[in-house]
Amino acid sequence: MPRPKGSKNKPKIVKATVDFAAQIAEKQSAKEAVSAKIASITSNIDALKADLKIKKAELKSIDKEIARIEAKKIKAETKAAESAKKSEAEDVLKKLLASGVSADEILAKLK
Repeated sequence: MPRPKGSKNKPKIVKATVDFAAQIAEKQSAKEAVSAKIASITSNIDALKADLKIKKAELKSIDKEIARIEAKKIKAETKAAESAKKSEAEDVLKKLLASGVSADEILAKLK
């Protein structure tokens, strides 16, 4: 068995006493600070979620209004086109009647 190196009579160094209470208190204060930041961030997230929900509802209602207005626009355009065709047909009919074409001949042309 090998012999241990070094003198057995050397003085032992006493480690300085560590203040565990101070370290614990420091870590506790750091923990409380982080917990406060987490709580703050969580409340901000909750507020933003509520705001997001409101904005999504607004967007949905605006989309519905846009769809309703577009449907009205299409209906109005269709009605205007039909009215224009009707007035054009009446004008053609008046011209034909003025030129002396009979009603039977007009009906034949329309078909």
